[in-house]
Amino acid sequence: MTRPGHRPADDLRALLAVTVDALDAGRRDRSGPLPSGGPVDVRKAVLAALGEPGPLLPPTGDGEAAALGALTRMLSAGSADPADPLCAAHLHCPPLTVAVAADLAVSALNPSLDSWDQAPAGTTIEAEVLAALAGLVGYDPSRAVGTVTTGGTESNLMGLLLGGHVAGRAAAPAPGSTAVSPRGWLGQLPHHRRHGARTPAPRPAAAAALPVFCSAAGHHSVRRGAELLGLRRIVPVGVDVDHRMDVQALRSALARHPGPALVVATAGTTDAGAIDPLAEIAELVRAHPAPVWLHVDAAHGGGALFSRRLAERLAGLAQADSVALDLHKLGWQPAPAGIFLTPSERGWDRLDAEVAYLNPADETIAGYTSLLGRSLRTTRRPDAFKIAVTFRALGRERLGAMVDTCHDLARHAARVVAADPRLELAAPVTLSTVLFRYLPPEPGEYLPPEPGEYLPPEPGEHPPDTGGGAPEHAGVPPLSGHAGRLDRLDRLNAAIRSRLLEEGTAVVGRTTAGPHGAVHLKLTLLNPNATDADVSALLALVAETGDQLAAERTP
Repeated sequence: MTRPGHRPADDLRALLAVTVDALDAGRRDRSGPLPSGGPVDVRKAVLAALGEPGPLLPPTGDGEAAALGALTRMLSAGSADPADPLCAAHLHCPPLTVAVAADLAVSALNPSLDSWDQAPAGTTIEAEVLAALAGLVGYDPSRAVGTVTTGGTESNLMGLLLGGHVAGRAAAPAPGSTAVSPRGWLGQLPHHRRHGARTPAPRPAAAAALPVFCSAAGHHSVRRGAELLGLRRIVPVGVDVDHRMDVQALRSALARHPGPALVVATAGTTDAGAIDPLAEIAELVRAHPAPVWLHVDAAHGGGALFSRRLAERLAGLAQADSVALDLHKLGWQPAPAGIFLTPSERGWDRLDAEVAYLNPADETIAGYTSLLGRSLRTTRRPDAFKIAVTFRALGRERLGAMVDTCHDLARHAARVVAADPRLELAAPVTLSTVLFRYLPPEPGEYLPPEPGEYLPPEPGEHPPDTGGGAPEHAGVPPLSGHAGRLDRLDRLNAAIRSRLLEEGTAVVGRTTAGPHGAVHLKLTLLNPNATDADVSALLALVAETGDQLAAERTP
């Protein structure tokens, strides 16, 4: 109970003013999309604000306003700003102000969705948001089931979990088998006071043998999730010249495995924004002689559903057994705002749980609904609230217009790249991603290094995974961990990004593409307030930086 005379709203109002002022001050300190000076200077600034050389947890504190103001200013100055038009590296959106404010309301109330009495309103809000999104996907909102997740990684894990449960039952040994549950001894125990019939879990021989067919351009979380669940047969499927899953390659791969399986398609790859031919994949999956669970990772491309212009590019999505969406990408929500959806209850019994202190059966029957069995998490914020506020505030038309604006910016960028002889486009624009690289005026000067020549790796550089998992780049020879196989043109493109980061002038992405895994640069344009002029200026900065570096490195 609030103590007499205490007005928490007044306290919050005063501290919010401190926070907003500090955010603005930090932006002025930074004066660009990224703090300059690189990791060393940023670390010094952070440690200084945290009180170094003194302890972070001092005997007596500085007071709420002082600590909040100082540390918020430091955080703002030391952060990448997705609202800056020259910050365009990642699927990192500038969140809508109304969604940020709604997120604050959730933080102030601190509900949790694992039992009705912790989030009475939040429980209903999540159901309504999921129904609205199910309708966009093409599912029947009255039958669809889902949950709000932390993002694509958790949603993809959910798809593999439910899909492995359903397909694993089809692959399970005959009754009477002595095989042990993949959950070990715990999986052999009956569910405590569980309502409804218990469906046997897949046994290890069946579950481990289930192959996971995933586009070789798919997200790395698919491989991680499969490995976490003990799904050891991960089969990368090749992609075409447009970075989309090759349907014929999938057909051949499935033909070599006539049993139950999982297929993961992608709607919006991280590197190129490519959308797999979902309708063709769904038709192929349905024709397979054994049950196949089709999961679509639409964490990036799902935002196209808001757009009247682009929604048709996701044709076939409604045929998926599960779908991952991410509204902290083309939805402009503060993270986290992931969504996982299925068209029906099928597979959800894998998460059934009845816990005496959260969802006893008599309370469930009485209507006190718990969402405990709808998530891998127990304590869980009602992150659907900020989505609900956004939907009511903007509506589909305004959200769709924002998606279209980002798509138009990407198409403009592609035209600028095509018109500049120093830049080379590596993939067609599908959503909001532009994949390209810089070519020096005299590329002959940038020959591969001589045998035995050692070029130190860039900080944080890692080779693509081609070792039987689900690599992000199909048909690309692995790059040596020592980076000795990278030619100087790759080094030049990597150096462009590093120079821009060091100076704090722009944030562009980096990846590899092409038959030899060449280093490429990438723009991910998720800022609907940016202009064509902003994009042109960013690309001009990339080209000019490339010219400077090429001149510096020319013998």
